[in-house]
Amino acid sequence: MSKEILRALCGSWRGTCQTWFEPEMLADTAEVFGTIEPVMDGKFARFVYRSTIQGRPRQGEELIAFNSINQQFEVSWIDDFHMSDAILFSQGPAIAQGFEVTGQYEVGSGLPTWGWKTRYELLEDGRLRLTAFNIMPGEDEAKALETILARTTA
Repeated sequence: MSKEILRALCGSWRGTCQTWFEPEMLADTAEVFGTIEPVMDGKFARFVYRSTIQGRPRQGEELIAFNSINQQFEVSWIDDFHMSDAILFSQGPAIAQGFEVTGQYEVGSGLPTWGWKTRYELLEDGRLRLTAFNIMPGEDEAKALETILARTTA
């Protein structure tokens, strides 16, 4: 199942990304373009994308794997807006239509780390939905990003 999910993600994608900086307060909606390509004979998948955030260009990349030893998906994520100069490492299980990974990131020196959960779902109509949640210490998770992508030919 894991390799099938990685293969199913591959292709060119275009869609819309919505961003929330505070719970229930949509801060931005922007077009996003990306490609997901197999790496090392399909052992990994690389997602490279570009978009804008509040009118400024942004770009990012994810390296996605399925670790056959612990049976978990693993993702490393860089993004010139959300992650600045850090790499977010996340890990988690398969779910019905894809997988869900969780990691932690720093928000400031001496402050508690925050969690970041990302759900990757291949929808029945062929679209890909990426939903990310901020998890503040001691708080419920709050939607931070929702990206809906459709396949393109370019």
